[in-house]
Amino acid sequence: MGLLDVSDLRVSYGSIEALKGISLHVEPGEIVAVLGSNGAGKTTTLKTISGLLRPRSGSITFDGSSIVGRAAHDIVALGLSQIPEGRRLFHVLSVDENLSMGGYLMRARRNVLRERRAHVYETFPLLAERRRQLAGTLSGGEQQMLAIGRALMSEPRLLMLDEPSLGLSPLLSKRLLRIVRRIADQGTAVLLVEQNARQALAISDRAYVIETGSILLSGQASLLAQDERVQKAYLGGYQAVGS
Repeated sequence: MGLLDVSDLRVSYGSIEALKGISLHVEPGEIVAVLGSNGAGKTTTLKTISGLLRPRSGSITFDGSSIVGRAAHDIVALGLSQIPEGRRLFHVLSVDENLSMGGYLMRARRNVLRERRAHVYETFPLLAERRRQLAGTLSGGEQQMLAIGRALMSEPRLLMLDEPSLGLSPLLSKRLLRIVRRIADQGTAVLLVEQNARQALAISDRAYVIETGSILLSGQASLLAQDERVQKAYLGGYQAVGS
């Protein structure tokens, strides 16, 4: 049993079935990428795991316990955090204040919060330089760093990222995903939904390809990167990943 186990997950929006029996798992310390075209069901999968949507059927188990039906804040307290597409920062609050909001559930543990904040600033030194700056005045890349840092404040065991490189330059996107790889290497598992399939596969251990609410392909990221179907659909031909 993995850290996260999702089995036969089905989710509907009214009469439209968005997920048609999704099954996946994430082990401690690994990065698992979820690839697919727009509308394939990637974000719906993350939202259902994090408790923002309720499945019609199927199971979601985190660290051996079912989390289906649990409130989103309870799921965060268990050690599972999601960074949504678009970052959703508190733009009128400073960098430091945004981090404090990320650690709200452990606000009584002041020593832990200080340690987590120091860890975030060590991971993202640029944020330390801008700790008093309003989040809304940061660049896109800095805002994404802050979104990740805010999620890290809750000391997650599994971090779910939804399109972290959206709107960023290729160079900044690559830099950010390398930091995500480092976070995983330090022990935090990552479930990554990412539009840049080439870079996502380059840093991931395993990957799933979702099409119209179903798993089309799954396996080791390095092997999927060489799959002709993946190359044609997501990698723009037959170039090697990382090139």
